[in-house]
Amino acid sequence: MLLLVGGILGTACRPSQPSTPQPVSRRYAFVSNGKSDTVTVVNLDGFRVERTVAVGHDPSGVTASALRNEVYVVNTGSGSVSVLNAETLKVEATIPVGQSPFALELSPDGKAAYVANAGSGNVSVVDLEARRVRRTIPTGRRPGEARVSPDGKLLAVSNRDDGTVTLIDLGRLAKVADVPVGKQPGPMAILPDGSQLFVANSGSGNVSAVDLQSYKLLTHLATGTTPVDLAVKPDGGELFVPNFDSDSVTVINTYADEVALNLMAGSHPSRVIVDSSGTFLYVSNFGSNNVSVVRIFDRRVLASIAVGTGPDALRLTPDERYLLVLNALSNEMAVLDTSVPFLVTLVPLGLSPRDVAVNTFPGPPAARQR
Repeated sequence: MLLLVGGILGTACRPSQPSTPQPVSRRYAFVSNGKSDTVTVVNLDGFRVERTVAVGHDPSGVTASALRNEVYVVNTGSGSVSVLNAETLKVEATIPVGQSPFALELSPDGKAAYVANAGSGNVSVVDLEARRVRRTIPTGRRPGEARVSPDGKLLAVSNRDDGTVTLIDLGRLAKVADVPVGKQPGPMAILPDGSQLFVANSGSGNVSAVDLQSYKLLTHLATGTTPVDLAVKPDGGELFVPNFDSDSVTVINTYADEVALNLMAGSHPSRVIVDSSGTFLYVSNFGSNNVSVVRIFDRRVLASIAVGTGPDALRLTPDERYLLVLNALSNEMAVLDTSVPFLVTLVPLGLSPRDVAVNTFPGPPAARQR
């Protein structure tokens, strides 16, 4: 196997110094279990279940704050957001939002959250410090996903039932445009420079490119059948789109707004993720029960790793040593070591796991060396 990410880190001998207690980092994965009304907390140092936390009904999206020691769980059936303390692993607050919310997007400063409410046709702007809804902004019909621009000034919301993307000025908290795109738009991605937005249209088999300066549709880019996810390289140059019903991944050149090629994937690819170096692409193949590892520069599939039944959501740990894969049908989390790669273990979850977030925080000081 040619894939090698990690290496051996040597340490030099140093003069002995007085020992100072250092914080011990704790790393947890938080997994929403849609049919169990719970979140499974997995300790990533040992890959064991630390706790199972009851939340609202039918939890879906889960998001960890990089700035606050909190994790937010969207409860689709309850129309609420549960706020988990990532240290005590307890629910500290439940914030009512609209009907049938699915996911939550954080502002760059971590002070606000934006929740698209599919059943209400609006977005809830949540003040996370006050833990209440500050404003409700109308969108199109059945909004699904929300994305904030890198500068935090613009919010994009895809509206599945009317084929539009609503753009909201976050300074004024007001809608500025409804941009027509394709049929049944869903997942979105914004380029790192904030210049363009791309939205996958599962009903029309294409991706729409939208200019975020003029709020205009630039073009439709043909993909395979049923594009269901998007992942952008860190440099913004390429976009990867899994086509669930074509067993392929479309590669889009974002500089030229054109399709570069289509890669064959496993059966029913559902999610994609790119590492921070832009070297590797990981694809969960829902129908063939494996994950493909693709080296991006030469488009070579380096490995296809069996993980469990119905692999879907993906998440890399902060150090990118491990890839976490949710098996939606076998109710477990597969842990892959990316440096080999191989399956490390399977962690049992609740019923119908849907999303996963990772939180790292300093624990209590380590015992003083003697």
